[in-house]
Amino acid sequence: MTEEFHRIRRLPPYVFAEVNAAKKAARTRGEDIIDLGMGNPDSRPPEHVVQKLVEATSSSRVHGYSVSRGIPGLRKALVNYYQRRFNVSLNPETEAIVTLGSKEGLANLASAITSPGDTILVPNPSYPIHQFGFIIAGAAVRSIPATPDENMLEALHRAVHHSIPKPTALIVNFPSNPTSYVASLDFYRELVAFAKKESIWILSDLAYAELYYGDQIPPSILEVPGAKDIAVEFTSMSKTYSMAGWRIGFAAGNPKLIAALTRIKSYLDYGAFTPIQIAAVAALNGPQDYIQEMRDLYKDRRDTLIKGLHNAGWDVPSPPASMFAWAPIPEQFKHLGSVEFSKLLLKEAQVAVAPGLGFGEYGDDFVRIGLVENTQRLRQACRSIKTFMNTYTK
Repeated sequence: MTEEFHRIRRLPPYVFAEVNAAKKAARTRGEDIIDLGMGNPDSRPPEHVVQKLVEATSSSRVHGYSVSRGIPGLRKALVNYYQRRFNVSLNPETEAIVTLGSKEGLANLASAITSPGDTILVPNPSYPIHQFGFIIAGAAVRSIPATPDENMLEALHRAVHHSIPKPTALIVNFPSNPTSYVASLDFYRELVAFAKKESIWILSDLAYAELYYGDQIPPSILEVPGAKDIAVEFTSMSKTYSMAGWRIGFAAGNPKLIAALTRIKSYLDYGAFTPIQIAAVAALNGPQDYIQEMRDLYKDRRDTLIKGLHNAGWDVPSPPASMFAWAPIPEQFKHLGSVEFSKLLLKEAQVAVAPGLGFGEYGDDFVRIGLVENTQRLRQACRSIKTFMNTYTK
């Protein structure tokens, strides 16, 4: 009984583990590490949402099992959000479900719809669960370009004609984690037309829909007429309302996929703690000023970070959306790869970032930098990075 379990054997060593271990060791030594590696919001959720949670927990009726698919009021609140934000109509009974964060929803839907040996199309680089949710379920994953343009569309056509068996599902994530790419509605139209023609499911991850900083407002794939025939979309309270630890997310769209997710979740969980769901209703139905406040906050941090990195001699593109900068490794360090560069940056500059290799092999020339510290700390990080860069360019 010394062999690894089958599904565990399919999971590679956790790429972030080396950097996390080095970060922990540095902190044990008393070093002041500025941690920009994890996308963990540092802001407090809206005050009225926190108060609703406190109020709800005082009732003796809410401490038992909840509802696996989500309380009716929360599913209706999600439907109302889609109507006002995207002008998309949904049926709260058949086209919406509450999940324990979008990550859990994606993984459980992968398990529900995947047969061993299925081929799934996943952008590379992308958020790890997009790939590994299906690998855990027994599928084979084929990488496609991560850019929402002709490169991805051409790769999709090649994949359909050269993959055996033919792909059954496609994952997309815009605004993207880690790249911050934003898709247009025209791109989604082409994607939906392709998927309908080839009978391929689309799973869209829209977790960063409200974190955008320019005129390009991220659309929903469900805005495309007929998209619900083949698409389901995952959203989350984590980033929009700084409720990452609350573990509340949603899936919406195709009734068959929603039914599959509903059924498998009924065997696995009893839903999120009811007071958390009640507070999530307050977030979605209440005042929405907080969303703009967070957008302004992250934009200010983005501008501070990008300006500081440019001043340090590190040319990093300004992300149009999400809470991350996707930073190409400076030329003099590219030979190290993202893991060793991240460890060197931690050692020399006391700044932690996420190695791009953790998001797929095509991310190894990059690191992901999170906008998860205040502007003062970001300036401090940039000064340290400048000193580090100057040391290696003399």
